[in-house]
Amino acid sequence: MYNPEQFLEKNMHEIKRIVEEYPLATCVVNNGSDFEINHIPMIWQDEDLIGHIALSNQMHKMCDDGCNAAFVFRAEDTYISPNWYPSKKDTHKQVPTWNYQVVHMHGQLYFHHDDKEKLAVVGLLTKHHEHKENGDKAWKMRDAPKDYMKMMLDNIVAMRFQIKKIEAKSKLSQNKEIVDYQAVIEIMRQKQLHGIASRMQKRNEP
Repeated sequence: MYNPEQFLEKNMHEIKRIVEEYPLATCVVNNGSDFEINHIPMIWQDEDLIGHIALSNQMHKMCDDGCNAAFVFRAEDTYISPNWYPSKKDTHKQVPTWNYQVVHMHGQLYFHHDDKEKLAVVGLLTKHHEHKENGDKAWKMRDAPKDYMKMMLDNIVAMRFQIKKIEAKSKLSQNKEIVDYQAVIEIMRQKQLHGIASRMQKRNEP
């Protein structure tokens, strides 16, 4: 990934926040003659990403177990207009750009078909997301009939992705003068892009 030093995200807490808050990852695998691309919600656990795909998804057949793969997580992003910079009226030396945060993970992807692994993965994903969404009223796997859950588990493939390298980028107007930087934050708030606004504000704090 092209990643100039000024946009290089080195804060592991921030990297984990992006993966946690924007878990729908783009998975890219080279199957030999082309790229296999899928969009899969993943959870970061220790040194692995964990998730599952449908059994009918051909990725687990087209790609060898342990194949090289990449997962991309993208946080909130937005177009930035030169009209938002106060300095524009003085110099006119501004152009459009885009603000965004992304995390790229490189590693090896493994597929699991045994019921124990699939149950563990689905249980982890369900508990994690249901607790965030519904708290004490979270849906539990035991809420569904056993035969129905067995049928659903039979139709998925569990995945574990061993993370070997992490690249992260936070392009948030760090290359702009403070007056222009603050102006962009205010526009972000007006546009209800509170995620980008809060990240930019935090970076501007002592």
